[in-house]
Amino acid sequence: MSEEYDSNIVEKNEKANEKAFDIIELLQFAAEQKCSDIHLRVGACPMVRKDGLMVKTDLPALTKENMHYIARITMPEKLLQKSDNNFDFDYSYEIENVARYRVNLLHELGNLGFVFRVIPLRIPSMESLFLPPALKNFTALNNGLVLVTGPTGSGKTTTLASILDYLNQSQKKHVITIEDPIEFIHTNKNCIFTQRQLEVDTDTFPNGLKYALRQDPDVILIGEMRDRDTISSALKAAETGHLVFSTLHTIGAVETINRIINAFEPYERESIRLQVANTLRGTVAQKLARRMNNKGRVPAAEIMVVTPAIKDYIVKDEIDNIFRLITPNDYNGTVDMNTSLSRLVKAGIISVKEAIQSSNTPEEMEQMLKGVSHSTSGYME
Repeated sequence: MSEEYDSNIVEKNEKANEKAFDIIELLQFAAEQKCSDIHLRVGACPMVRKDGLMVKTDLPALTKENMHYIARITMPEKLLQKSDNNFDFDYSYEIENVARYRVNLLHELGNLGFVFRVIPLRIPSMESLFLPPALKNFTALNNGLVLVTGPTGSGKTTTLASILDYLNQSQKKHVITIEDPIEFIHTNKNCIFTQRQLEVDTDTFPNGLKYALRQDPDVILIGEMRDRDTISSALKAAETGHLVFSTLHTIGAVETINRIINAFEPYERESIRLQVANTLRGTVAQKLARRMNNKGRVPAAEIMVVTPAIKDYIVKDEIDNIFRLITPNDYNGTVDMNTSLSRLVKAGIISVKEAIQSSNTPEEMEQMLKGVSHSTSGYME
């Protein structure tokens, strides 16, 4: 192990660091204040993200010794050696009865840095997230691929966790999750869950999927379809009679389909289009909007349910035409983004201004909201 992570160096400064900087206290504070992330860098005071905004703490600037102490306290012992040979990697940490944390270890200017994502111990219900009820329909499917998409930090993991928790209460199935790292922990209710972590329980997403198919699954969650091999494995699993949920960093249904197809070589794309057409059951593209009076954020979701017409457009490589079928009409559970934002305004959860700023087509959003009162119905909490 290199000197940078030598336990003797850490132990030498451990007592001083406990007095100067208490990482456990900061993590507890962030969870209590409903912060989403904690950023730790050498030479800067800790910062947190709350309601989407970065906020400075009044703690002193962090030192290299602080960072070694944080690594020693939060990292599983078997991963300490990994940090010698990897500039960036993820792991999870939990404070009992407080929260779980997805931790990203990084290097900046030769120094250690950390980003802690706060994961509540309790999985929020779909109702508490104000997610469209149509999402529940996906849990009744017996096979196919359902994707939750959006930029980093848009709540994709939380939405998927709430969908699986609803499935856990309403179905009797075996659910396998493959994640990097595991974020929400599911307890068995009506379903049995097998949760596997990358590089702890399986080496890669494709291998995890390969062996998952031999473990009698009904439903498979893939934390992220981050490369061509994972996408190919996910399509195969969906094709062979399993319901597969996963995420992509795309902003809408059309972009999602194109991203999957374009991950492959041109000569492969026709057969991949057919696979997507036959397996894709729906997409959920979401973003977070600020609640009224700065009471946190709430997801707005564009839902596309794959109909025969959409399947035909995918087969014919006329994917851009799918835009026409994602309308405000709730056809088969399909909901466009402006309709989702409008419903949040009418329920008194977000402001008209926030809806317009969050919309991909603000002029259309403004027209849709004409005449909507700011005092509609109040909070649903």
